[in-house]
Amino acid sequence: MRLDRFTHEPPFRLLFKAIYTALPVSIEKRALWDVSARPNYLNGVLLAAQQAKRQGVEEIAVVEFGVAGGNGLVALQTEAEAVEKSTSVRIKVFGFDNGPAGLPPFIGDFRDHPDAWQPGDYPMDEGRLRAKLAPRTTLILGNVRDTVPAFVKDATPPLGFISIDVDLYSSTAQALAVLSLPGSKKLHRTFLYFDDVEMIFCHTFAGELLAIEEFNRLNNQIKIDRLRGFKNGRPFPEKEYIDMMYVAHDLEAISRWSPKEDRKPLMTHTLR
Repeated sequence: MRLDRFTHEPPFRLLFKAIYTALPVSIEKRALWDVSARPNYLNGVLLAAQQAKRQGVEEIAVVEFGVAGGNGLVALQTEAEAVEKSTSVRIKVFGFDNGPAGLPPFIGDFRDHPDAWQPGDYPMDEGRLRAKLAPRTTLILGNVRDTVPAFVKDATPPLGFISIDVDLYSSTAQALAVLSLPGSKKLHRTFLYFDDVEMIFCHTFAGELLAIEEFNRLNNQIKIDRLRGFKNGRPFPEKEYIDMMYVAHDLEAISRWSPKEDRKPLMTHTLR
C-alpha cells in the first residue's frame, strides 16, 4: 500500500491531519488536508494562483460577497497572504457587503427565500472589522447592484476566486454580473464557492442555484459548473464544502489558448 493511501485511511487520517496542523507543511499539503479555518478559501485561492501561473498572470483578485461580521474576509486575507508567499502570485482581496444595515430592506418573492432570511439580517460592525483588515484588503460597502458595475470599471487584477454568500437570489444574480459585465477581467477559470446551495431548503427554483442556472442561460461565453474531480484523492472527500465549490469557465478564452500543460490537474493529489 502506498504511503498516501495509508495516511488517507479512516483510522489514521485524523492523526495525520493533527500532525500536519502542528508542522510547518507546504501550502499544497495544507490545502489537501483542509488545514485551515476556511479550507474552501484556502483551496479556492490556491487553485486561482495555480491557474494564474500557467497563464503567466502575476496578480489576481479574490473576492468575498457577503462579509457580515468579517470572519470570512479576515480568513480570506490570511490565506491570500500564505498563497502569495508560496506561489509568488500577488493577491488583492475585496469584500462586498451592504454594511451595518445588513440584508437589504426589500426581500422579494420565494426566489429570495423569505422563509430563511429577513431584512437587516447579518449587520456589520464596520469600525471593528476595518481594524482587522490588512493593506491588501479593500472593503466595498453598498448594494451589489451598484458596487459591482463600479468595481468592474476599476483597474483591478483578473478575478481568480469568488465566494458568494449574499443569501438572496436577487443579490446573487447581481454579484455574478462581476463575471459577465463588459470589461470584466478574469482568469480562464475563476474558482467559486457558493455558501447556500446545500441546505435542506435549497432548490434550483430559488436562491443561489437559480441565480447560477439563469447566469448560464444568459451567458454564452462564461459557464458556471461544479468543480469536477475536486474530491478525488482527498483524505476527507465527505466534507460538505467540497460540493459547494464551483468554477466559471471562460469558454472563449479557453478556445483561444490551450497549451499542453493546461490539461494537467491543478492540484496533483489524485491517488494512483
